[in-house]
Amino acid sequence: MTKRTERLNSLLKEVISEVIRSDVRNPQVGKFTTVTEVDISKDLHHAKVYISVIGTELERKETVDALESAAGFISVLASKKVVMRHFPSLTFRLDTSVDKQMKVDSLLKKIHEEEESRGHHE
Repeated sequence: MTKRTERLNSLLKEVISEVIRSDVRNPQVGKFTTVTEVDISKDLHHAKVYISVIGTELERKETVDALESAAGFISVLASKKVVMRHFPSLTFRLDTSVDKQMKVDSLLKKIHEEEESRGHHE
């Protein structure tokens, strides 16, 4: 990945986050939606937007579907904040790496609590 691509991904991540936060008025988009990463194609025509949503499976699915259906609207607004000859078409994907990390944290916490409770009973 070139420095230019990295900068573009980072810039798009900020701009798309801002548009979702301030301009997308769809109640289906979860309140706790975060853009975790943007991956723009080599030809700069497409960008995958990875999002993390804290909520139930249904809330996550609804959020991804709502953002997918608003992708054109989000592109138009985001393109006004970024100087690019051609703004990429956006596709939204659920980023599950955050979930995996939360599961690991939760398991570690349980292990720690069990160890502590055993320590107090001996």
